[in-house]
Amino acid sequence: MKKWLIPVIIIAVIVIASYSWAKGVNNTAVTLNESISEAWGNVETSYQRRNDLIGNLVNTVKGAADFEKSTLEAVINARSRATSVTIDPTNITPEQLNQFNQAQGGVSSALSRLLVTVEKYPDLKANQNFLKLQDELASTENQILTARTRFNEAVKPYNNHIKVFPNNLLAGMFGFTEKAYFKAVEGADLAPEVEFDFDKKPQ
Repeated sequence: MKKWLIPVIIIAVIVIASYSWAKGVNNTAVTLNESISEAWGNVETSYQRRNDLIGNLVNTVKGAADFEKSTLEAVINARSRATSVTIDPTNITPEQLNQFNQAQGGVSSALSRLLVTVEKYPDLKANQNFLKLQDELASTENQILTARTRFNEAVKPYNNHIKVFPNNLLAGMFGFTEKAYFKAVEGADLAPEVEFDFDKKPQ
């Protein structure tokens, strides 16, 4: 073998190895990023289901005589604010996720106050639509918790992949940045109270 071929072969091996490594870093990050987008879609679907249920719940509760208007308006306004917050799953920053989380926490808080207020209206106890919505809300809160957990589970391997050395040398060049995790805002980690004592007398 001619001596000049040795450095050429070494360079060729280095180039091929570097290409394979860069390709692996990029393709794995793309795959993990798609998993995050899918998980985020499930999060949005779960919250959308709750929003749809809230609309039905509000319409049902409106039928109760003299029901507190301010309580209903608080729920409607909170839902409106929450639906106005949109996030691009390919570029989720901690600030964006916190804004989304705060908005959804506002819905949980307003909805919880609404359901507690319902205790003063025993006529709703016989309303089958309300009872069905009550069960569906409890189920939806569990779905939201599951979706958020799975989103965080999808974020972890992606963040690990792009942050470990030497992958982090290329991740930024390819446009891959760290994703934010769901963190519970104060009180948002608790599902709205959906078990009522309809026989309880107002104070």
